[in-house]
Amino acid sequence: MALFVIVRHGQSEWNLENRFTGSTDTPLTDQGRQEAHKAGQLLHEDRFNIGFTSVLKRAIETMSIILEETTQTDLPIERNAALNERYYGDLQGMNKHDAEIQFGQEQVFCWRRGYSERPPNGESLADTCHRVMPFFNAHILPHLQKGENVLIVAHGNSLRALMMQLENISPKDIEQVELATGVPRQYTFDGAKNTFTWVKNKDE
Repeated sequence: MALFVIVRHGQSEWNLENRFTGSTDTPLTDQGRQEAHKAGQLLHEDRFNIGFTSVLKRAIETMSIILEETTQTDLPIERNAALNERYYGDLQGMNKHDAEIQFGQEQVFCWRRGYSERPPNGESLADTCHRVMPFFNAHILPHLQKGENVLIVAHGNSLRALMMQLENISPKDIEQVELATGVPRQYTFDGAKNTFTWVKNKDE
């Protein structure tokens, strides 16, 4: 059995300001760094063979803090834009409350949580799946198939896209799934069956 852990980055400045962050490269807040330290403390007994992040600084810094806490600062890390947060198009940078006033709560919910609806000039979750999963299958899954333990630090929607595949979550049910910042989500991978099993969130 291989260990597979995913972590959404700690709180970013635009998370704090309730803005659509998307692919904008915003840094962590002090709270976000504290969340990353806690994630590392929760993972202190786990050993990894390789890590993956997006190319955005909030994910990179979260990974760095986790590795400091777990004394694995020499862990090989691969960064790739395929793991970036989805692009929110015209909504990017907009306050979410202001967007609800302008477009309506129902529409904004569909854009944020739905599978196939694209925000104006942006990516849907389906679009995000179409870039995350080929990268996962080509670059991450082979490590797990070799029995290596893998840690990913990425973003709410790139990880929701991945969770759909790992947990067989339907496009309808994914609407109700939201990942908290800085909370490790742990799976085991059975190479013989090529299956993932969700074990727990590490703060439980």
